[in-house]
Amino acid sequence: MLKGFFNVPKAVNEPVKGYAPNSPEKDAVLSAYQNMWNSKVDVPLYIGSEEIRTGNTRNITAPHDHKHVVGSYHLAEKTHVEKAISNALASREKWANMAWEQRAAIFLKAAELIAGPYRARINAATMIGQSKNIHQAEIDASCELIDFLRYNVEFMTQIYNDQPKSDSTTWNRLEYRPLEGFVYAITPFNFTAIAANLPASAAMMGNVVVWKPSDSQVFSAKVITDVFKEAGVPDGVINVVFGDALMITDTVLASPDFAGVHFTGSTHVFKEIWAKIGANINRYKTYPRIVGETGGKDFIIAHPSANVKQVATGIVRGAFEFQGQKCSAASRAYIPQSLWPAVKEQVISDVKSMKMGSPEDFGNFITAVIHEGSFDKLAKYIDQAKKDADAEIIVGGNYDKSVGYFVEPTVIVTTNPKYTTMETELFGPVITIYVYEDAKWGETLELVDTTSEYALTGAVFSQDRYAIEVATTKLQNAAGNFYINDKPTGAVVGMQPFGGARASGTNDKAGSALNLLRWVSPRTIKETFVTPEDYRYPFLG
Repeated sequence: MLKGFFNVPKAVNEPVKGYAPNSPEKDAVLSAYQNMWNSKVDVPLYIGSEEIRTGNTRNITAPHDHKHVVGSYHLAEKTHVEKAISNALASREKWANMAWEQRAAIFLKAAELIAGPYRARINAATMIGQSKNIHQAEIDASCELIDFLRYNVEFMTQIYNDQPKSDSTTWNRLEYRPLEGFVYAITPFNFTAIAANLPASAAMMGNVVVWKPSDSQVFSAKVITDVFKEAGVPDGVINVVFGDALMITDTVLASPDFAGVHFTGSTHVFKEIWAKIGANINRYKTYPRIVGETGGKDFIIAHPSANVKQVATGIVRGAFEFQGQKCSAASRAYIPQSLWPAVKEQVISDVKSMKMGSPEDFGNFITAVIHEGSFDKLAKYIDQAKKDADAEIIVGGNYDKSVGYFVEPTVIVTTNPKYTTMETELFGPVITIYVYEDAKWGETLELVDTTSEYALTGAVFSQDRYAIEVATTKLQNAAGNFYINDKPTGAVVGMQPFGGARASGTNDKAGSALNLLRWVSPRTIKETFVTPEDYRYPFLG
């Protein structure tokens, strides 16, 4: 029972460690990497208090060395998914009724476990299983996840503190109840932090969850689960299942107690889920919450006044960090003719200076793409660009999957602003550039706005404030996160709430209170102190 108005620790962003030569953090993460690389992990289903091993398993391999097996994970059958749902529902009442400060303490502890004893382990798992270099692993698996947990606790208290007015006759209260039922979390491979945040944010607000991680992120998902267990998340609150995505989703969406989905993944899959929810709407006890962050075809546009070095660095970092496998990654750019020769020279020079290989070697900026399907898709588009008359590859364009799924950072220049790789989401280290006439700034802004179905992130580079104002206004619907003189990636929790609209999702802004509000169902309570005893109003005379 709450016996005070409690202040939570002020949320601060976790400092990013540098992993310089001979630093303790470098030694720790390489030691963890070697230990995990040379071990074999067996990942069960986590349902209620049980760790279920079905015997039907798949191997966990490293994208940069796809023949090397680091473990296996067990696949669920339909009965296991149904069991996960029933365990979640059985846990709901006790978890929903737990005092909010007790839930807050659990997730604050989880943040400190990641900041301390689990940091090297969760980074190493992300490096191995998702082929992130150490910097990308650090800013994701450690810092962003810690930030999500800390800030969400602060956002939760802000929400609870938002109360209606009262007067001397009436006390009005707003109660933020968990959803009636359970939440389904479907998480992607590319960010360990997102994989943890989607189930955790709903659970923090008192909901119970069935969580399906990506098959390509199981290695770090196991570490997340270990952290949550040590932090004190009760059994049955977050149930973890792996396996056939279609079967799991269909089973979840068939339940009358399905109350919401928290999704990050492809636009196509999200639309299919939305359609199935609509088809099943008459069986649900309540209208489900549908929250999703999906695809992107994110842009950089440079004004003739832009700084050449800043533009080139924005392109290279924005397009090629984590092999372009960020939903926010720059994948199309519009450069004025006057700047293009200098931008081209620096981009080519930068790309040629990049080393590619295992993330264990800290000299490698580029590692592998996530799996063979992604590799083959990228190779197909690169090969087509080599053939097309309206496209030219100016740097990169090679690939090799004999050891790992390695695709060189590739820059395509096109004379066709609607060329296929200007419109299609590739999700890899490929950016396409269109060079426009300096005088056609307004027309090019129109191209940026209308070329893609997506609206996730975008960036404008300019030293002309009038041009920045025009671009900001013209592109107001083209990106949910808009960057001025910076690359379109790297949103920080608590600073740049993240999400987009159009085909990029529901724009519910992870990293802000807006997202947490989707996981509560408010109830207004009006208490009248002196209750009327006669129906007659004064106007009746």
